[in-house]
Amino acid sequence: MELNRRTVIAGAAAAGMAATTLGGTAHATGGRKPVKKLFGKLADGTKVYSWSLENGGTRLTVLSYGGIVQSLEVPDRRGRYANISAGFDNLEDYVAKSPYFGALIGRYGNRIGKGQFTLDGKKYQLSVNDGDNSLHGGAKGFDKRVWDVEPFVKGSDVGLRLYYTSVDGEMGYPGTLKTKVTYTLTRHGDWRIDYAATTDKATVVNLTSHVYWNLAGAGSGTIEDHELQIAASRYTPTDSGLIPTGELAKVAGTPFDFRKAKRIGRDIRIAHPQLVTAKGFDHNWVLDKGITARPEHVATLRDPASGRTLKIATNEPGLQFYSGNFLDGTLTGPSGHTYRQGDALCLETQHFPDSPNKPSFPSTVLRPGQTYRTTTIHSFGC
Repeated sequence: MELNRRTVIAGAAAAGMAATTLGGTAHATGGRKPVKKLFGKLADGTKVYSWSLENGGTRLTVLSYGGIVQSLEVPDRRGRYANISAGFDNLEDYVAKSPYFGALIGRYGNRIGKGQFTLDGKKYQLSVNDGDNSLHGGAKGFDKRVWDVEPFVKGSDVGLRLYYTSVDGEMGYPGTLKTKVTYTLTRHGDWRIDYAATTDKATVVNLTSHVYWNLAGAGSGTIEDHELQIAASRYTPTDSGLIPTGELAKVAGTPFDFRKAKRIGRDIRIAHPQLVTAKGFDHNWVLDKGITARPEHVATLRDPASGRTLKIATNEPGLQFYSGNFLDGTLTGPSGHTYRQGDALCLETQHFPDSPNKPSFPSTVLRPGQTYRTTTIHSFGC
């Protein structure tokens, strides 16, 4: 019989592990102010810190560099903890090699075709860093910036507020964008992300998180046996540069149908033109719920071997599922194992890629006087 998380965490606590019950009983650090440590220094001498926080049986470590989730640990069905977020144990690798491991992404998550868009009759040229396209905000997006971090404890919640101001013209984007991202660990062990931003000039914004998940443990091997369900009847096919064509294609009868949970590896090697182009899954799913006032459940990921589950709720209209296609075995994580193709996956809540060039897609325009707000909640179980 599969155990629920309350039983697992209680068992872990009884075994002397740092854990809490879902009733909110504090363990060693639960409900206390996050712990700050020096993680490293950039080439210009800027100090980068790590912040460790724990609540509800979830342990989270975040870097001030890129707002990166360096580790996220939860128990399996037997109460054994593992880090389920791929990353590195040193700053140098994050700076020189990282494929966005665990990072905050901005100003624009995903791709913008040819790094160009027109807004209010003016054409903007962005930083191009993915062939002819701009990816995840350009060559030095939010993932490569040092954020100001403010820890907090609020009731039974504990978390971090991260701040970054992107000046007018940075990476080609118009307007000075003031960004605040709040990471919260709840007493239930949920990891909640609240994004907020304002601008002094019309611009486009699409913020997201780029955690690479492996529920069996980072560096433990393939995610092809993970089971995934996505509440989406359509997806956005792409061209050879992975830019959406503008079509909202039906998933029915294709490898992209995850409306019922299925093994990721079941269809990933089918010779479907979209899978061949992307070397696997690297597409935006059009969530059936659309844009909502509050986060709604949209996806469930499960590892049958460990029993760990991840449920995602968001108010965003899209979800990018990336199956780790470009991990090539040249990167090594804290476990001492290399990350190979398909050893981790991303589930990025978002507006659609290339929306500034696709009038039929939900708008990503932000204007002065408006506040950009989105929320994504990650709930863990076993």
